[in-house]
Amino acid sequence: MLQPKKTKYRKAHKGRIRGKAKGGTTLNFGSYGLKAITAERVTSRQIEAARRAITRHMKRAGKVWIRIFPDVPVSKKPTEVRMGKGKGTPEYWAARVKPGRVMFEIDGVPYDIAHTALNLGSSKLPLKTKIIMRPGEGIK
Repeated sequence: MLQPKKTKYRKAHKGRIRGKAKGGTTLNFGSYGLKAITAERVTSRQIEAARRAITRHMKRAGKVWIRIFPDVPVSKKPTEVRMGKGKGTPEYWAARVKPGRVMFEIDGVPYDIAHTALNLGSSKLPLKTKIIMRPGEGIK
């Protein structure tokens, strides 16, 4: 699973995901992509599950690019622990995804396989998505 090798701080504030994505809103590598419509925190496990679903359906043909990286540590206190005594330990890593962000790109497969693969990957993610493609691609 994805996680940073080293971070400046061990724990981070929760924060809010406001506004639309500044960068990463267009396709850069592949012909087809999965774009976020809503804002959400996506965990490294969810990214990995989506990647597996996409590559399995493509039968390892073509190429997959992951355009998001989980760099935010999410901490959690153990169950049945009283209030206070500081912040919990980092439990997992998450990526803050804003609306308009392209999360996955694929190339080297026909439209129908790409569309189904991205739909399968989308079902593993906690946010609403849409499938985008380069102009000139699509049903032939």
